[in-house]
Amino acid sequence: MTSLVERKPVHGNKDETLQEARPAQLNGFNLPHDVTNSSSQPQFESHPPSPSVPPPDPGLPREQWGGKYEFLLSCIGYCVGLGNVWRFPYLCYRNGGGVFLIPYFIMLLFTGVPLFLMELSLGQYGAAGPITVWKCCPLLKGIGIGMLCVSILVCLYYNVIIAWTFFYLGSSFQSPLPWSCDAPANAYLCGNNTIGNNVSDKPLQSPSEVFWNERVLGVVNSEGLQDPGPVRWPLALCLLAAWIVIFLCMLKGIRSSGKVVYVTATFPYFVLIVLIIRGATLEGSLQGVKFYLTPDWGRLASAQVWNDAASQIFYSLGIGVGGLLSMASYNKFDNNVIRDCLVITIGNCSTSFFAGFAIFSILGHMAWKKGVPVGEVADTGPGLAFVAYPEALALLPGSVFWSILFFLMLFMLGIDTLFGNMEGITTAVLDEFPQLRSNMKLKSLFLGLLCFGFYLMGLLLITDGGIYWFTLIDSYATSFGLIIIALFMCIGISFFYGVNQFCQDILDMICHCPPWCGKVLLYFKACWVCCTPFLLLFILTYIFIEMYNTSLRYGDYLYPRWGKALGICMGATCCLQIPIWAIVAICKETGTLKDRFKKSIQPLNSWRVNNVNSNAGGAERGVQERVGPPFTVNLTDTDTVNLTEMDFNALTWEQGTEA
Repeated sequence: MTSLVERKPVHGNKDETLQEARPAQLNGFNLPHDVTNSSSQPQFESHPPSPSVPPPDPGLPREQWGGKYEFLLSCIGYCVGLGNVWRFPYLCYRNGGGVFLIPYFIMLLFTGVPLFLMELSLGQYGAAGPITVWKCCPLLKGIGIGMLCVSILVCLYYNVIIAWTFFYLGSSFQSPLPWSCDAPANAYLCGNNTIGNNVSDKPLQSPSEVFWNERVLGVVNSEGLQDPGPVRWPLALCLLAAWIVIFLCMLKGIRSSGKVVYVTATFPYFVLIVLIIRGATLEGSLQGVKFYLTPDWGRLASAQVWNDAASQIFYSLGIGVGGLLSMASYNKFDNNVIRDCLVITIGNCSTSFFAGFAIFSILGHMAWKKGVPVGEVADTGPGLAFVAYPEALALLPGSVFWSILFFLMLFMLGIDTLFGNMEGITTAVLDEFPQLRSNMKLKSLFLGLLCFGFYLMGLLLITDGGIYWFTLIDSYATSFGLIIIALFMCIGISFFYGVNQFCQDILDMICHCPPWCGKVLLYFKACWVCCTPFLLLFILTYIFIEMYNTSLRYGDYLYPRWGKALGICMGATCCLQIPIWAIVAICKETGTLKDRFKKSIQPLNSWRVNNVNSNAGGAERGVQERVGPPFTVNLTDTDTVNLTEMDFNALTWEQGTEA
């Protein structure tokens, strides 16, 4: 940092006699002669603290990834989740087949990649979690709190999916599969199209639907949100096992989870390749692929297509939840964040596209075998992963093997995404309470209590009526609240922190910046200032219109008004953190309202200390934001010094030394 000390030149001994009569001044006050006596004090110099007097270090140094591949695999595993397998293929065929790729990649370029880079860069430069990182602009601390709220809601219901996967995985070791027509219990379901003694003469459900609704969910025993019923204890044990796995994998932070991702992030790709090869050999697979990619150019004029593309990009990349920001905070300061951003986003979207071939080739075979159109067997969400696709796998030779492989892949996809969400929560708390980071016992206790708390709250979602609560949280936890958080993050960094300063921060991190990096940043700057906020507003407007005009349903069940209101309150709780904490930040400052606002958008002194500490191995994590006495300024009688509080930065002043 540069010193604000101004020195007047001294010209010869003749002037010294004259100037001795004038006392030195500090901020307009006269200094005593003994302070200005140069012989009694060493001269002032602006340099970092002496190594012989280290700053206090109350905690352990901040961890860093063991290698660049750990970070890349962790981010890819976090982004490539269940939505890539069960949501993208469905959206693709519903919105015009191959035509859907046009709005999809446009939204990727103008919304997904810019926001992804912003979150990675913010975390890496600040070397802090989603709350502490907003030292760069204290007014926006509520964004970090909002991210934490979203992460809590996502973790609450996401591990329930892993519990379902555990249940199916255990059931897959039975031969024949319990949801196949070969199982004796399903003979009556596969023999006729209707139930003879049913007066309503309704079409029979498939064995996979019966297994899902009765054996797994028990939803047939519940009437709705108001009737959750008892806990399904087989699922409760699966949920407990899922949280134990999460706890063990995250016990040592990124040192343990960073090693686990070498398996969990790569295994799904192996399974997808195997499924694509197997699907290509099946009769009717080309019919399914054709259904997946056949273009309908008229769909480009539909606003729903563009909204679906933007929503899929937004949710599949995991933007605005805090996981990306937290994982990037453990990077080395000089990591090439632009390169990582491009690799991860392109890899994620390519995975979504190729997963469609694995899904629809086998669904095409199922449609061919049943003699029905592919559209009748296609589904989205849990309906695809736990009903349609398992039924298709049951038709294959060696169905037990393929079922085990598929649900093992779902488990790996889910566990990686949950790693990122949990990392966002734990990093935020550990940064706010660094004493937990330095004490392994306290840290383990905190993680254990966190996982156990999530387990207890998740029991509601595995009751007979738990699927109704699951759908409610899933529909609103990552809805408008998440879009608002991302919008304020983009606007806050671009206009409050300063888009030019942010771009310079990125260049500072990339020490040996290739020429293309600087040019690419011009594109990102335009997106952050103009394109991305506009597209986020478009998505937000469409979500509000759709929320007003459509009712929330699960199957034939129509959610009551109070249920929908409860869901809206969940989303509103997340985004309301922004104005609440902005008011708190303004109230903490002094002066007029305008002065308070200006102070609250200026970075704290410790903001730029973080990157130095991260680069130096965390030696100064405990440095105070502003350092009080003792400090020494040594002046001659002729010096005038004008100091502001910014001069009292922890990296500027040296500890006082004795004369």
